[in-house]
Amino acid sequence: MNDNEILTKVAENIRISRLKKKITQEKLAEMAGVTQKYISLIEKQKANPSIIITTKICIALNISLSDLLNDI
Repeated sequence: MNDNEILTKVAENIRISRLKKKITQEKLAEMAGVTQKYISLIEKQKANPSIIITTKICIALNISLSDLLNDI
């Protein structure tokens, strides 16, 4: 699996988890301590979040990193 495929899968899993929990990008950003624009860029695969930001997103979504990395 190449870098782009990993980034795509992580982005999809963040978006799917966010939508399942009925959380807006704005609310997720607030909970994770980032901007809504950054969440949007992550979900569009235009930003590659650090492990720290990824962990904060997982905490905000109440999912584990292993859940986020499912299918990778």
